[in-house]
Amino acid sequence: MRLADRQRELDAALRSFRDLWHPQPFREIRPSWCELWPALLDELLSLPEADVQRLNDDSAAALALLARHIPAVADIGPLAMLPARPEGILPSRRTNWAWEIPGRKQRQIEAFAAVARGGGQPVLDWCGGKGHLGRLLALAWEAPVHTLEIDAGLCVAGTDLAVRAKVNQKFVVADALRVADWPRATQHAVALHACGELHRHLITGGVEKGVSRFDVAPCCYYRGVAETYQPLSTGLQLVLSRDDTRLAVTETVTSAPRETRQRDRAIAWKLGFDAYRRVVSGNTYRSFKSVPDVWLRAEFADFLVRMSGREGLPSPKSGAAAEFEQQGWQRRDEMMRLSIVRHGFRRALEVWLALDLSCYLESRGYVVELGSFCERKLTPRNLLISAWLV
Repeated sequence: MRLADRQRELDAALRSFRDLWHPQPFREIRPSWCELWPALLDELLSLPEADVQRLNDDSAAALALLARHIPAVADIGPLAMLPARPEGILPSRRTNWAWEIPGRKQRQIEAFAAVARGGGQPVLDWCGGKGHLGRLLALAWEAPVHTLEIDAGLCVAGTDLAVRAKVNQKFVVADALRVADWPRATQHAVALHACGELHRHLITGGVEKGVSRFDVAPCCYYRGVAETYQPLSTGLQLVLSRDDTRLAVTETVTSAPRETRQRDRAIAWKLGFDAYRRVVSGNTYRSFKSVPDVWLRAEFADFLVRMSGREGLPSPKSGAAAEFEQQGWQRRDEMMRLSIVRHGFRRALEVWLALDLSCYLESRGYVVELGSFCERKLTPRNLLISAWLV
């Protein structure tokens, strides 16, 4: 299917099911779809915890459950499925290129490099940190590389690694959102998990400068979005809020069990505070600032007092904390089950965002390929946009 056709169909499908994926059960105790689909609600609330975790982390499985109750939802699945990009064979390279890289990150870099195709141009490694990707490409493609990175300390460390690896790699200390002379015409721009406005700025700026090739794996699409996402391509009717774009990147497939437990406690405690605030100030959700991690390491009673004080609420009565902590955990259990519905659309929303970038490049004269460069278990952010001028 042509990218533009997929984009048009996915745009229409997501709009038609917006009432399922847009409401946030963290904020809405019972989204409106609960009344429309009571059998779906009953099935979700009766799920065992192991299934809840699996379905929240597997969009395809969540969508299949949803389609049993709302058959038309099944049309979303094929539109969100993209092919795996064919892997090439990286030329022989010295094993010492991978100093200081954690194992999972190293495998991501190698998977990216095996799918990207060098065209003989000098390489720009965008927001490259210590330049691990650029260093590998300098070895594999035998091409000069510039790594652009805002953190001067990372640039110093990366320069040392490049010298040790004997590669032609230079570092540019610059803010990617403000730099004027990068990227440059005829370069091959690569970016592995540049977040939000960073990857959008690379693509729009690169098009203006005449970059020859792009290989971009986007990440954290919501970063740099104020209230609503501003598409780069034309003809789209779906409007995404910042929270909608955040939904696209909420998998925990790579989280350790300890991190999952900490996440669950943080959710339960925040919902316990929300339950208390609804009692004392009205049964509506009100957003609040992020919670310091240290507040989540004490007892819930201390957490509730601190949150109440910061949000201008009266201190809870003595002994009330236990009741609201229990309500928080109950709300957490229900929220995780209701969230399966919106998480079923997560991959489709991410593909919609990647198609926006891809179709923009096509409209500017690039040949574009969009697919995955590795398995989800290595990184859920596994989409790669490859584009080149002909």
